[in-house]
Amino acid sequence: MQAAEVKHFLEEKLPGVQVEVEGEGCNFQLNVISDELAALGPVKRQQQIYAHLNPWIANGSIHAVTMKFFSSTDWAQRA
Repeated sequence: MQAAEVKHFLEEKLPGVQVEVEGEGCNFQLNVISDELAALGPVKRQQQIYAHLNPWIANGSIHAVTMKFFSSTDWAQRA
């Protein structure tokens, strides 16, 4: 599995969400940029992502995922 596949899949499933993905194979780091998700609590944010990734996790295509969440303002200011 490639980072671009994960990025495209999540952005398709979560309209209005930008995802920057690093990693390859079965380990990925996600930077999720969304004002809506950033406003949720940590567990709720992760549940939104895992809801879509669970089939890939279950079949072993993805083994490990780490996530960081940013509002659009926070993402723009991090550089």
